[in-house]
Amino acid sequence: MTLPYELQIGWRYTRAGRSGRRNRFISFLSGASMLGIALGVAALIIVLSVMNGFQKEVRDRMLAVIAHVEIFEPHGEALPDWRTTAEQARRNPQVIGAAPFVAAQALVARGDTMRAAMVRGISPADEATVTPLAAQLRDTTLAALTPGSWHIVLGAELARALGVGVGDKVTLVAAGGQMTPAGVIPRLKQFTLAGTFEAGHYEYDSGLALINLDDAARFFRVEGATGVQLRLRDVHAARQVAAELAISLGPEVIVRDWTRTNRNWFDAVQIEKRLMFIILTLIVAVAAFNLVSTLVMTVTDKRADIAILRTLGASPRSIMGIFMVQGAAAGIIGTAAGVGFGLLVALNIGTIVPAIERAFGVAFLPGSIYLISRMPSEPLASDIVPIALISLLLAFVATLYPSWRASRVDPAEALRYE
Repeated sequence: MTLPYELQIGWRYTRAGRSGRRNRFISFLSGASMLGIALGVAALIIVLSVMNGFQKEVRDRMLAVIAHVEIFEPHGEALPDWRTTAEQARRNPQVIGAAPFVAAQALVARGDTMRAAMVRGISPADEATVTPLAAQLRDTTLAALTPGSWHIVLGAELARALGVGVGDKVTLVAAGGQMTPAGVIPRLKQFTLAGTFEAGHYEYDSGLALINLDDAARFFRVEGATGVQLRLRDVHAARQVAAELAISLGPEVIVRDWTRTNRNWFDAVQIEKRLMFIILTLIVAVAAFNLVSTLVMTVTDKRADIAILRTLGASPRSIMGIFMVQGAAAGIIGTAAGVGFGLLVALNIGTIVPAIERAFGVAFLPGSIYLISRMPSEPLASDIVPIALISLLLAFVATLYPSWRASRVDPAEALRYE
């Protein structure tokens, strides 16, 4: 099958087949443009893959401690019948686990040291069906949280801040006091530290305390559970499932998914990712528009060739197509090379980064500072496909003016001095 002559000539110009200093310089500029596009595309893929990896690591550690969806009473009071609410929620095919909870703010004190914490009353057996952390600690640390035992489990950072170990006593101070003839006095209760947990997320390791559900209900003076938490088959379906449950359960309860619970963090990550995409896309745009200067020089150098093609019957549209093929070919080659190199680095970043750290004796992610000590990466097609399409579109747009200029060359004027 014979290709149209526009494609054949455009591809020949892309390879800069003629010799000469000027042609070698044009070939160099064309190669530099393709390299710039490739590096820009690769940088976009690598950076967004690393950001996806960080987001997944933090999200997984967060969801090891909290549920995907929470259902609670609007005024912070106990649910009339949490078991009925849990049973209704389980009718949704996405729900695979449900557990009651009592949640309230309190102060945890040891001697003169006092720290604010979110105290969560749980049923260890039910909680294990909802959060991976509870499933991991159900038969060990959480086994001590029996009704009436007044045991407590603290985050590792919170325990360190208080200077307590297993078996030590800590005092919980409820946010609300109790009225006595002498006035309002704080409501206090002494608990025994049964153990600690380390989720790898500082917010929970330094500010979460777990006690038995019945002990929490007695201490905070609520009847039963203040809410029900759910685990879903697909964490990404949390918003949709929460909306469906809000309709099926009615206005008597509030349904909130994990992206709403941690809305500030979730929104910040999304905004940062969009801004990084825009900033790095400008690198691709600069490289793509380098094609303009390359093609303008090519058009100037090929004026005689254009004139000969015009005298042989080529239309202005065909001339324009030749140079559009040349620019598009450079864009396609640069984009393909960038996608390939970017994926190669993104998929092997766990090997590349440690090698660089060993070679230069540095640590990019010190474990004492960051949540994780390795560089995560998760390339997603939802990022890579738009990057490739935008790169190709920019390269195509960059060819329009030089190609139009080539189609306007006057054959008589071009051949006058040849």
